[in-house]
Amino acid sequence: MSELSGPVLDFHARLVPRPGAADRLLSTMDECGVDRAVICAGGLLPLERLSRQLVEGGHVTADADNQAVFAAADGSGGRLVPFYFANPHRPPERYRDEAAGFAGLEVSPAVHGVPLRDERTEALLAVAAEAGHPVYTVCLSRPGSTVADLVALAVAHPSIPFVLGHSGVGNIDYYAVDLIGPHPNILMETSGGYSTVVGTALERLGAHRLLFGSEFPLQHPRVELAKYAALDLTPGQWAQVAWHNAHRLLGKARSRKESPMPKSLEAR
Repeated sequence: MSELSGPVLDFHARLVPRPGAADRLLSTMDECGVDRAVICAGGLLPLERLSRQLVEGGHVTADADNQAVFAAADGSGGRLVPFYFANPHRPPERYRDEAAGFAGLEVSPAVHGVPLRDERTEALLAVAAEAGHPVYTVCLSRPGSTVADLVALAVAHPSIPFVLGHSGVGNIDYYAVDLIGPHPNILMETSGGYSTVVGTALERLGAHRLLFGSEFPLQHPRVELAKYAALDLTPGQWAQVAWHNAHRLLGKARSRKESPMPKSLEAR
């Protein structure tokens, strides 16, 4: 196993609606040598229900606590970078009104049940394009929300960087690696996927298209770091996966200390 060194940005952590959640995340980052993290709201529904929806379908119409995500990032000195978790059951104007305070967008067919190939998702993507936001999503083995559907979105919206979460669908989605291969505006975030899939993605996509992520608090960053240590990456490859790719993707994302809370969030 190689020793990983250099700065790390965790591209996928969640902020759950519990007291002290941000402090717990930051202390875990300190323990693991993670310098920055992209955060998005979590806890919209019990995990037991989410796991059932992943298999059988279903959805919730609940709103994510984007205000708490913004506030946590705003108080972190730039260590936490907020993504907006959009609810496609709401008008896209809500996201448009708040987009300036966030660095990216997440849409989740698994949570809200709205397919990727749906006019409500398309309306959110139009706002993301206006805001210059990358779009994170997790695909499903369900018509309208498969990796092939994500590829169709990437073709239709070449200016939007998309991030395929969790190494595709399930733990061994080599097919996803091949599907996204010809489409450079899709990157792969690798939390949850087996190390052999990540190794294959490194070979077929290149280190410049992978993003280190943890899915904290469901997965400890130490687990995902160990996965990469087992792959014996070169220092240059690890620097791309752990730091440079994320910052290239985030582009103009500023320290949230410099970003005032959008008025639409202040009112809630």
